[in-house]
This record gives sequence, C-alpha cells and structure tokens, in this order.
Amino acid sequence: MTDDGSRLSQRVGVAALIVVAVASWILLFRGAATMTAMGGDGPLMELAVAMMRPLATAPYLGATALMWVVMMTAMMTPAVLPVVLVFERLDRARGARGAQIDGALFAAGYLLVWIGFALAATVLQWALHRTALLHDHLLAAGPVLAGALLVVAGIYQLTSFKTACLRHCRTPLGFLLGHWQDGPGGALRMGMHHGRFCLGCCWALMLLMFVGGVMSVVAMALLSLFILGERLLPAGPLPAKIPGLVLLAWGAWTLALCVR
Repeated sequence: MTDDGSRLSQRVGVAALIVVAVASWILLFRGAATMTAMGGDGPLMELAVAMMRPLATAPYLGATALMWVVMMTAMMTPAVLPVVLVFERLDRARGARGAQIDGALFAAGYLLVWIGFALAATVLQWALHRTALLHDHLLAAGPVLAGALLVVAGIYQLTSFKTACLRHCRTPLGFLLGHWQDGPGGALRMGMHHGRFCLGCCWALMLLMFVGGVMSVVAMALLSLFILGERLLPAGPLPAKIPGLVLLAWGAWTLALCVR
C-alpha cells in the first residue's frame, strides 16, 4: 500500500472510532435528559422507566447493561485511540496488509474487556438500587456508601498494582513491542490484554460513578478527562498519588460528616 493509501486507511479507522465515541456520548446525554424529565415516549423513555424499577429484575438488568456498555464505550474509546494509532503503524511496518482491520480488532478486544466490566457494574447497581442505596434520577449513592467508595478509590490509587498498570497504559509502544502477536487473532488478544491493564488501572475510579450519579453526564465527562490525563501526564508517582490522597481525604470527610 502507498503512503497516501496508508494515511487514508488510518484516517478512516480513526474517524470510525471517533464516530462511535461521539454517538455514545450523544446517547448518554439524551438518556440522562430523559431520566431527568421522566416524560415523553420512545425507546429512551422505556429504558429510563425500566432503570427506575429494580424489583422488575429482567427489564432493569437489560436496560442498565445497555446503559453501562454505552457509557464504557463513550469513556474508554478516547483512551484507546492513541494506542490503536501506534498499533496500526507497527502493523504496517511489519508488512501486514490489513492493518486497519487489525486495528479495529485491537480496539474491539479492548472494549470487550470494558463490556465485561459493564456487566459486572450492572449487577452491582441492581443490588445497590434494590436495597435503596442509590437515590433520585441520577442514581447516586448516599453519603455513607459514597464516602466508602471514595476511600476505596483513594487507597487503590496508592497501591503498587495501580502504579504498574498505569505504567503499561502510559507507554503503549513498550506494551505493543513486548506483547506483539501477529494476525487478526493476535490483534484481538493484544487488545484484550491491553484492556486488562487498563481495567486494572481504572476499575476503582469507575466505581466513583456511583458517587457522582450513574446517570450524571458531568461525572462521566470529568472521570473520562481524569483517566485520559493520567495517561498523558509525565511518568512518576505524583500523578496517581496526589489524586489518591485527595480521594482519601474527601472520603474520610464524607464519612466523618455521617457520624456527627
């Protein structure tokens, strides 16, 4: 393939991922607006109604799973996009003719891991909502649960496991060179492998959606920016440690207010 053809192929792949991310964010905005208004009709209204009835288990789990899958796609596609670009360049340098397809498979493998997390979060949300631990249309945790989640996220930010996973996420070239597998199947497996590192880095942060409100687009956007910032900031302990200490202090203060 010529250089112009390679650049065009790469642009098409990038555009496709951007379209997926933008479409997911639009759905989240519209879904959050529907949950706030709780009026009208159509599929989004049906999903909103289902998500407010945790005792109707099957409809609730179906609607909530769809929402979490869209949320993870919206939040994590921007994080994987730079890695896909590096992957496709390496794939073409190794003589692969289907670098764009391999790049799509890499992204698919990555997102499959986050879809797995979305399903686990769905069950957790159902359990919390069913026991009245989530409140109002945003489905936010009460102060005790919110404080506990903040403390958990803060402690995890300070662990060596978080640091190790974040190191992999910050150095996509090193990850790809160290874990390279040829072919479409290899691309899918590499994407899943990278997704596992990313999940290890961010799972505790994702639980903070229950603090800000599962249906809060503001909380989603802020968390997405923080996750992206962690990957782009210079390497070192401070980018993870300082937020960890802030989360710990915030959580401790929230819990202290509960016992006053």
